[in-house]
Amino acid sequence: MTPQMIFVNLPVKDVDASKAFFEKLGYASNPQFSDETSACVVISDTIFVMLLEEPRFTSFMAPGKEVSDATKSTEVLVTLSAESREACDRLADAALAAGGTPAKEPLEAGFMYGRSFADLDGHHWEVFWMDPAAVQG
Repeated sequence: MTPQMIFVNLPVKDVDASKAFFEKLGYASNPQFSDETSACVVISDTIFVMLLEEPRFTSFMAPGKEVSDATKSTEVLVTLSAESREACDRLADAALAAGGTPAKEPLEAGFMYGRSFADLDGHHWEVFWMDPAAVQG
């Protein structure tokens, strides 16, 4: 069975600025699925983020709906796993250095650790690590 892929589609004000933000986090764009109004950011072999300038994003929406302003409301929390606590910190720190803002205080739960940030358009991102031994037990 072929693994399913996920394409998270996010509205952005400036696709070039958003693409540069994610490149500073260490992610590449797939030019095959990118153009002047969109960028396909490759998170992993099965996870992609489609950054779509708002007019392009609205062309995929159901009629009569509005684009949420992620700086004022939260419609989705995008959560990525990390291989270690240090990897959580590296990604969150890179996001903050690239112009992101803290979304909330770090999660410190012993067996689980997480950080969060908002990207340039206010979309809420979480990155977390969980002790594999805690999952098995």
